[in-house]
Amino acid sequence: MMIRPGAEMHFQTLNEAIRSTPDTDIMIENCLGQRYIGAGLSGKTIVINGTPGNALGAYLDGCTIHVHGNSQDATGDTMNEGTIYVHGNAGDATGYAMRGGKIFIEGNSGYRTGIHMKAFQEKVPVLVVGGITGSFLGEYQAGGYIIVLDLNNQSIEKNCNFVGTGMHGGKIFLRTEKLPPNLPKQILANPATKEDLKEIEPFIHEFCEAFGREEQEILDSDFYVLTPNSNNPYKQLYTRNQC
Repeated sequence: MMIRPGAEMHFQTLNEAIRSTPDTDIMIENCLGQRYIGAGLSGKTIVINGTPGNALGAYLDGCTIHVHGNSQDATGDTMNEGTIYVHGNAGDATGYAMRGGKIFIEGNSGYRTGIHMKAFQEKVPVLVVGGITGSFLGEYQAGGYIIVLDLNNQSIEKNCNFVGTGMHGGKIFLRTEKLPPNLPKQILANPATKEDLKEIEPFIHEFCEAFGREEQEILDSDFYVLTPNSNNPYKQLYTRNQC
């Protein structure tokens, strides 16, 4: 199915067309800010050429979404399953409260990327950013993997402030030789070991497959891994903590 919304089509009209079609492969041409595309859907592959609006893939439950352009705020908000690929940059709060599935951003992501990510049993969300993010990356993270690669050498050290504020679960991997300043006391930051990198190797592979990057070159780089401090007071408020 091909849809050409342009600027005139209301987001509700577009989303109803996506939801009601029996087609499982959907192409959206000239997308101009329509919100909530793919919200709560499963079983479809959606290719978007243009710029989707806020909350792309919110509550996603099994779709695959490809964005050839930039996405706006809250991409993958509370998504449960599926995969989102953004061949561009993403706005603020990417992956907000995501509890499953994977998001791959080729470029940069905004402030509070990965805020409130969580994991439970077999649901382990993954968020990979090829560039850098704004401040408060992984704020209140409770589970899952956040991986920031800085492939354009924009400097995680200078741009990603207050990483892991309130973090009480999961892991954050930063491809950098130097940690950003002002890391909060409730996290531990250590150079990633070969065993650590084995955990994220499948996600790096998928990122490189999607965006044409060199996998081994990335894995041969220096990484830090950030995890919650066992004395973190936030951890006492949660009954289950895992990646």
